[in-house]
Amino acid sequence: MGKRRWWAAVAAAAVVLATATPAWGAPDDPIADPIPEDPIQSRLGLVLAEVAQLPASTPTPPTTDNRLLRHNRINFVGEVPDRSGRLYVPDLNGPLYLVDGGTPHLYLDLVARFPNFWAARGMGSGFGFVAFHPEFARNGKFYTTHTEGKAAIDTETPTYPNQPNAVVQSVVSEWTADDPSADVFTGTRRELFRYGFGTTTHAVQQIDFNPNARRGDPDYGLLYLAVGDGGLGVSSDVPQDLGNPAGKILRIDPLGTNGPGGRYGIPRANPFVGRPGALGEIYAYGMRDPHRFTWDRGGSHAMYLGHIGQHAIEAVYEVRAGDNLGWSRREGAFTFRREDQCRLYPLPDDDAQYGYVYPVAAYDHDPPAGWSCSSDSGHAISGGQVYRGRAVPQLRGKYVFGDLVDGSVFYTEVSKMRRGKPMAPLHELQLFDTDGNVKRMTDFVGDGRVDLRFGTDAAGELYLLTKADGRLWKVVGTRNGPRTEVTPAVARNLVAHYDFDHPFPVDDARERDLGTSRTLFRLINGGEEMRVGDGAFPGGNNALELRPLPGENDDWKAGVWDEDGAESLRAFNGAKGITIMGWFKLTGQNPSPGFGAVGLAGLLSGNSDGHSVRALIEAFEVDGEMRLVALGRRIDGGASQTYAASMDWQEALPPNRWVHLAATFDYTTGRMALYRDGKPLPGFYAVPGDPWQVDGTGTSPTDPRGIKVGGSFPQDTAERNPCTCRMDSLMFLDVAASADVVAEQYRRFTRR
Repeated sequence: MGKRRWWAAVAAAAVVLATATPAWGAPDDPIADPIPEDPIQSRLGLVLAEVAQLPASTPTPPTTDNRLLRHNRINFVGEVPDRSGRLYVPDLNGPLYLVDGGTPHLYLDLVARFPNFWAARGMGSGFGFVAFHPEFARNGKFYTTHTEGKAAIDTETPTYPNQPNAVVQSVVSEWTADDPSADVFTGTRRELFRYGFGTTTHAVQQIDFNPNARRGDPDYGLLYLAVGDGGLGVSSDVPQDLGNPAGKILRIDPLGTNGPGGRYGIPRANPFVGRPGALGEIYAYGMRDPHRFTWDRGGSHAMYLGHIGQHAIEAVYEVRAGDNLGWSRREGAFTFRREDQCRLYPLPDDDAQYGYVYPVAAYDHDPPAGWSCSSDSGHAISGGQVYRGRAVPQLRGKYVFGDLVDGSVFYTEVSKMRRGKPMAPLHELQLFDTDGNVKRMTDFVGDGRVDLRFGTDAAGELYLLTKADGRLWKVVGTRNGPRTEVTPAVARNLVAHYDFDHPFPVDDARERDLGTSRTLFRLINGGEEMRVGDGAFPGGNNALELRPLPGENDDWKAGVWDEDGAESLRAFNGAKGITIMGWFKLTGQNPSPGFGAVGLAGLLSGNSDGHSVRALIEAFEVDGEMRLVALGRRIDGGASQTYAASMDWQEALPPNRWVHLAATFDYTTGRMALYRDGKPLPGFYAVPGDPWQVDGTGTSPTDPRGIKVGGSFPQDTAERNPCTCRMDSLMFLDVAASADVVAEQYRRFTRR
């Protein structure tokens, strides 16, 4: 995401059309941007209250995958169906906790029970899920799924033949408690299902019972198993093979006996019962990673699946018996080609004959510019819940879900999630703590990688779980948040925007670009420690901290550098104007000892050595006196012009106070301007005549080599003009904004 923000109410209606009918070319032309628009930025926000922090845990055996080294790996929350009010929380690392009155205690440890327990690689390995039988209070039965390693493959017999060269097995077990009301499990266990996977990804994800089924209903007491494709769907037809359980949702009767080995039953109502070559257990198929499914406890009682995509699409499906979601011939509502996995293609003209089912809601990855398609771009859907509780009426009828990696939380209206219709618009929810502060999940957990999950209690109230800090959060209310911080006039030309509230989850030492260019921004030398809790305006949480250090090339600074020209910043190639604006606060001695200038923020020229700029806000000496200046070049290698503010620079930038600055550069006329807190700063040009050689055209037709912030040389080969300061919401526009646009943007920040 991050291509374009919606700023007006009329845009909401346009999303439906945009997501339904992308501007496609011929069937053999790849689609550059599968879902052209971002989720709508909602003013509605969830108020989150901490319920508990679950104990720390580590994978077994030890792992070298940093993505698995979290506080713990809690992955769901539900309520034990015995009217006790106890919540249950499984941890992929092995423990099953019960939470009673906010206090967690260990109920069952799968590591201690299974000598081959394996959770060392793969995001879903370990204790995947637990499901309590609807009659648990009477029969004491519940079910778990976990993974086992190579030793199990060598000694244990799977229910169906393993995928070739299996490396892990998923095991579904039935447990029977001696006393269902006990705080610690004692009882017996038997194995229901075992299957081996050829990679460590996409094993059995979720198991669950339909909460809408009542005794006597055909679906009552039937256990659903979401079985991933084992990572092989990308190179094979395994998810389409009805003789293979991988890439499917299975439905079994755990108390029945007509299945393999008499361990479970196969319901007669399953859609493929009796079909030659098909497994009777299959309920739906054609899936890559069916991560989380749920049923709407109201409305039509539909089943919704959050399906993790390959490299492009994160999707929500309404799933019915016999459905084929199309993987790996389709990804979302697009054609997937194994020979070109980085791109998607339009559906063929004869698509209807295949009968594939397409998403009712989806978003795409929009990886950062230049990011390899084979690399994790920091997006994966965390399937959610349809809210039917009573405590938060503003959420009723909304399917609330999120991105499990970066922690964004979305909703769609269930009434708009209709099969065969344009996909439902997505809205991104704001988040608040109980003191009313606007936050992102990254702020709640203190980490760019959140690992977000959702669950509900018996009353339908909504919970969020975060592996980064191992906490359980309850949605206790809603409130309206501030409007988005960017005005429509600025948004039209916003190439790059860094608010330091959006760490790149794959690497916290980088910041996501909220502008159109998707240019990753490096926090140099200080890394994630440079992101500090000091927002410059209402609704802002974090700022960028910059400082000089005594060593060589270790100053805290930030930016982007590409010796060949930053292609993602091509909007500035030949641009007729540029605007740089942002919030700045001096926090120490400036200029630093040994330097005569203070570098704030600048766009590099196309032939820059890391210091030469196309547009810059800085403070340096003009005619022997320090000034706040705008400095720019029109032509690469040409002379620069400086516009210096008449105001004393320390009055313009007083210590320990946030100030909004903007500098505009009109290359067609040679005009420059400076603004402070939305108002023009009187000033003068330092160079007489026309050093820019203005001819009515724009800058040099070259891509800038990058952006520098808080000093010079963002490639970190040298240091010059450090800034002891903080910055927030830096914006780079490919137009010389008018005074009215600058003033309106400043008002938007301060009157939210």
